[in-house]
Amino acid sequence: MTNEKNFYITTPIYYVNDAPHIGHAYTTLACDTMARYKRLMDYDVKFATGTDEHGQKVEKAAAAAGMDPKDFVDKVSQTFRHLAVEMQITNDDFIRTTEPRHIKAAQQLWVELINRGEIYLGSYAGWYSVRDEAFYAESELIDGKAPTGAPVEWVEEPSYFFKLSAWGDKLLEFYEKHPDFIQPESRRNEVISFVKSGLRDLSISRASFKWGVPVPNDPDHVMYVWLDALTNYLTVLGYPDANSDDFKKFWPESVHVVGKDILRFHTVYWPAFLMAAGLTPPKKIFAHGWWTNEGVKISKSLGNTIDPIELINTFGVDAVRYFLLREVSFGQDGDFSLSGLINRYNSDLANSYGNLVQRVLSFIYKQCDGKVPQPAEYTAEDKDLLIEADALPEILEQNMENFSFHKYAEHIWQVIFKANQYVDMQKPWGLKATDPKRMQTILYILAETIRKIAILTQPILPIASEKILDQLAMTKRGLDVFNQALQPGTPLPEPKGVFPRFIGSITMENVRELSKNMAKTKSIIEMVAKRGLTCTEHQIDIKQRKVTLDGILEATFYPSITQNINDLQISNVRPLGVDNCLDEVREQPLIEDAIYLFAKALERSEGWPSEDNS
Repeated sequence: MTNEKNFYITTPIYYVNDAPHIGHAYTTLACDTMARYKRLMDYDVKFATGTDEHGQKVEKAAAAAGMDPKDFVDKVSQTFRHLAVEMQITNDDFIRTTEPRHIKAAQQLWVELINRGEIYLGSYAGWYSVRDEAFYAESELIDGKAPTGAPVEWVEEPSYFFKLSAWGDKLLEFYEKHPDFIQPESRRNEVISFVKSGLRDLSISRASFKWGVPVPNDPDHVMYVWLDALTNYLTVLGYPDANSDDFKKFWPESVHVVGKDILRFHTVYWPAFLMAAGLTPPKKIFAHGWWTNEGVKISKSLGNTIDPIELINTFGVDAVRYFLLREVSFGQDGDFSLSGLINRYNSDLANSYGNLVQRVLSFIYKQCDGKVPQPAEYTAEDKDLLIEADALPEILEQNMENFSFHKYAEHIWQVIFKANQYVDMQKPWGLKATDPKRMQTILYILAETIRKIAILTQPILPIASEKILDQLAMTKRGLDVFNQALQPGTPLPEPKGVFPRFIGSITMENVRELSKNMAKTKSIIEMVAKRGLTCTEHQIDIKQRKVTLDGILEATFYPSITQNINDLQISNVRPLGVDNCLDEVREQPLIEDAIYLFAKALERSEGWPSEDNS
């Protein structure tokens, strides 16, 4: 049941001891881009992400928050779901390690390893990092800390061990037979060197805390968090039923995308666990690099963490997606800067792609009666541009196979650049009176080039690409229609700009304030919508404390002298429309309710009113 048209891609499941950051967004974005591309190629895709919710680190974080571990993970896991929604991620599954289906899968893998003689009971004494959830040998410590810089503590306790030492040669043999298993090449060399240095048996249970998957037939132990967590990739496909349709179809085509800090767990421990249990390892594991902030390592203690939601609220999903994918070669470390994001956005999206689309489609709408132009005979220059666009799918397929997202974008923008050059050279705006047939041909060539480009930018710019294809009246948008040309005479809607230019300087403090206002605006829109009214972000002015409901009213607010949220007063209501009067407006409960929600929202520093307490 396997074939080349199946594809299974996963993010690592994210640890719920803290809020999502740009690293989580980057990994998830990369997987989403690949999943979208494979769907574009008509693959049957399974894309999974989720949260890792067990372990000592989570137990300690929950205690520090004064919460029960389950309540704590329920709350934090939701923030990762929210990130996926805000980034418009297209995952098919969101797996949590506290789910019954996963506990069942993890325990079955344990039983399989026990039955095959791969696990034994012993005792552990050594260095352990709670932050990394990892054991380290004395020789691996650097200045008394883990290689990652995390603090370590000496641990002595009974433990079950996995016979990892017996799998060194088998792992090296596997790497040799599957040279593409670990990507990029530099990471592969790193892993091989580690395995060749010798492997020790791995402690896979803990007896000093209880927040984890219970070890089958020994309730005094919980499973080591990495054995528990890694099993999620199997859980999603229906394990322990290895004969399920999903398992047989997708597991042989599985790709795990991870950060370089968890490379060892995925490329040494995980394939060893799987082979020891009689299962095949995944097809590929790709480890990407880390991001710094303005050249400085990102750290909570330095206060320079980057909230991806704040970036999205300020610049939009597509701008953030494009910058992260285009700015750095996937697999290498990258440096984030606001100036870099703005420059990349203005240069590539607004000035290049956006400008091409806007001027061409606007000219067609005005000069061709809002219809796809009728081309005449093509010149050599016309054919050259179409040939450039037609060559893209084959080039881009290789880029994607190598996870070269930056090259994928680079090759597309080479054609965009040539299309802009073509416009400037052909000057269609001067041909309306002298050679209308030639004008229509030029515009048709450009519209067709934009169509092909927009199909191919869908994986990296899903929102903008959809808008552009809408403006070309395209209903079918897969690669299967790449060569189905626009039909002359097809009516086109009035075009609207897709990438407005970003003007002015901005700081992270500005980003946080803009994001905060946008979050308030979104909440107000949602609350108003629940009460049957339509409201857009353009109708809300947070700074001026004003909301305008078109054709109904304009209202402003001020807090009472007590500064109590519940004592907020409507300072001015101005009815809009000739048939409105103040008394009629006051009698409309939906509007009054929406106004009150808006007023409360403006003054509330944390959370938002729900329907129950509004």
